[in-house]
Amino acid sequence: MQRYFISDNNWTKEQVHIDGEDRHHIVNVMRMTSGDKIICCNVDGSSYLVEITEITDDKVTGALVEALDEKQEMPVKVTIVQGLPKGDKLELIVQKGTELGMFAFIPVQMDRSIVKWDSKKESKKLSRLRKISKEAAEQSHRSKLPLIHEKHTLKEVLSENTYDHLFVASELEAKAPSEDGSFAEALKQISPGDNLLVVIGPEGGLSNDEISFLTSNQFKSIRLGPRILRTETAPLYVLSAISFYFEEWR
Repeated sequence: MQRYFISDNNWTKEQVHIDGEDRHHIVNVMRMTSGDKIICCNVDGSSYLVEITEITDDKVTGALVEALDEKQEMPVKVTIVQGLPKGDKLELIVQKGTELGMFAFIPVQMDRSIVKWDSKKESKKLSRLRKISKEAAEQSHRSKLPLIHEKHTLKEVLSENTYDHLFVASELEAKAPSEDGSFAEALKQISPGDNLLVVIGPEGGLSNDEISFLTSNQFKSIRLGPRILRTETAPLYVLSAISFYFEEWR
């Protein structure tokens, strides 16, 4: 069944109003008519079975049939902090990260980031990333959209610290493994409901200054297996491992 994320101001106690691209998709792509049913999700994570009652030139109106008790969200909240990579890698990370259950995403201009965002580009890029995340959340049947934050610095990320666990993916740990860098052991310290922050460097990795800054602020270095992963692979490894550990294995 088709799923749509609808902004909070489009809801009433008994109805939901769907406009813009979602209205176009329902009417012109899916060719739906009155009586057809869809699932609509609110920004608060609630979702409803909805029956279409009216279609006009500017909106689709649906009646709320029943609230759904969905459990697709990860039992821990994982925020990915990603050093800005080249090309369209950021879009891939956001798309696949959304499918894998990412709670939030923070792009960061790091010392070795080749890409530079100016203020004019940032707004357009964030709009594109949020659209990609929305489509991925609908496709993967999530009930909550990941938060796609504006570009931060590492200092800004830490100034907003509300996390229970702080991790940084370390290339050094992959090259010279230590017992303290075990991701498997780190996962054992996490409980359902916890908030995790995971920092991933850009193509050139984290600089020595960035590593020192993070470790001095209580970040735990973790290794993501014995191989050196690409910047776009690392966050997907993290999310896959956490999903398996908390949703399948435990």
